[in-house]
Amino acid sequence: MSAAMELLQVAQAGDREACEQAVIENSGLIWSIVRRYYGRGVEPDDLYQLGCLGFLKAVQGFDFSYGTCFSTYAVPKIAGEIRRFLRDDGTVKVSRTIREQAIRLYSTRERLRQELGREPYLSELSDCTGLTVEEIARADLAANAPKSLQQETVDGLTLEGMLGTEAPEEELVERIALRELIDRLPEKERLTILLRYFKCLTQEQTARVVGVSQVQVSRLERRGLQRLRESFAP
Repeated sequence: MSAAMELLQVAQAGDREACEQAVIENSGLIWSIVRRYYGRGVEPDDLYQLGCLGFLKAVQGFDFSYGTCFSTYAVPKIAGEIRRFLRDDGTVKVSRTIREQAIRLYSTRERLRQELGREPYLSELSDCTGLTVEEIARADLAANAPKSLQQETVDGLTLEGMLGTEAPEEELVERIALRELIDRLPEKERLTILLRYFKCLTQEQTARVVGVSQVQVSRLERRGLQRLRESFAP
C-alpha cells in the first residue's frame, strides 16, 4: 500500500494530524474542484473550507477494500458539499460576516454530530464556535432557503394569505419572484419576514433574534409586508 493510502487510513481512524496532513497533500485536488464554483457569491477561501469538509467526509466513508481510486470517490463528495451549501445559502444574500459564521457553524455542527452521535445543543455550538445564541440563529437563517408561501407561522398566518392571493404556490412564486422581492427589503424587515413566515417564530421570539422590542417587530413585519404587497400589485 502506498504512503498516501496509509496516511488516509490513519486519518480515517481519527488521527487529527493525519487528517490535516491529508488535506495539505490533497489541496491541489480540492482547489481544482473549488475553482468550478467561483462567481457564485462565496469567497474562494470559504469554498475551500467547504471542499475540505467534503474531503474529510470522503476520507471517513472510503472503503479501502473496494479497490476504487480514492480521488474518484472524493471528487463527488467535495463537489456535493459545496453544492449543498450554495443551494441552501443562495436564496437570501447576506453579509460576508454572517456567511463566514454560517460556514463555521455548519462545519462545527457536522463535527459534533459525528463526535456526539446526536444533534448538538445550542450551548455546545456556542462554546465551540464562540458565537452567541442570537448569532447562531442569524447564521442558521442565512443558510436556509425560504420554504413555502403556504407554511404557517405559530399564529396560523401564511405569507400567501398576507399578500392577498389565492394563486397556487408554485405559480405565484414564479410570477412575483418572491425570493428577489424579499432580497430587496431592508435588512431588519427581511429578517423579520423570514423569521416569522419561514422559521415560524412568534413575534416575541423574533424580537429576541433581531434585537428589538416586540412592538418594533410588529412594525417591521407590517412595513415588510406592505412593501411586498406594493411590489406584488399589478
